[in-house]
Amino acid sequence: MAKVLIIDDDVELAELFQDYLQQEDFVVDAVFTGQAGLDAALTGQFDLIILDMMLPDIKGTDILLNIRQQSLIPILMFTAKGDDIDRIIGLESGADDYVPKPCTPRELVARIRAILRRTEHQSQQNNELYLDVGPLKLWTTQRKVTWFGTELDLTSTEFNLLEVLARKAGQVVSKNELSETALGRPLARFDRSIDVHMSSIRQKLGKQTEGHHYIQTIRGQGYQLIKE
Repeated sequence: MAKVLIIDDDVELAELFQDYLQQEDFVVDAVFTGQAGLDAALTGQFDLIILDMMLPDIKGTDILLNIRQQSLIPILMFTAKGDDIDRIIGLESGADDYVPKPCTPRELVARIRAILRRTEHQSQQNNELYLDVGPLKLWTTQRKVTWFGTELDLTSTEFNLLEVLARKAGQVVSKNELSETALGRPLARFDRSIDVHMSSIRQKLGKQTEGHHYIQTIRGQGYQLIKE
């Protein structure tokens, strides 16, 4: 059974979700301060973290960045409904996905299962030792990426997105396909998650000598990894 950590200062809501997730066969711990959450998150005992971005003692983004410096554990954010700024900052800081508050326990479970299913699927892909696309080498089993011989520090979602593009290098991949494959859910209207993750990947890859990005945006269609 997957073990989930909830970090949220809303005790009543956290316990509600904890009870519901336990009924869905998850093992769940809930903590109610940012510091307790950070300490628990770094123990290595959990498979996924649900992190509220609005905590009284430590900012959710600070917790997220601290975790990301030491772990690639999947992180699902709680954000205020309609607060695009928190959402974008969280994704840029290394979160894998988000759920806006208020949300139903059923939606939360669906998002968690999508992330865990995607992570498990990626770890079980043993068809090749690595994908080799010019300067990019991507090991699917170890979830390791090198770029011009230097290892990249990618989040779980960034790895998944880059793998999808690498498998179809030179082809245009739609945002919906990227969302379905890398996030485990259909692309929602006005959802900018893919764009934010892609922006982060581009920064880590840098630019070609001509000043162009290695990942191109094809307006109205999707993204394309340039095949050299």
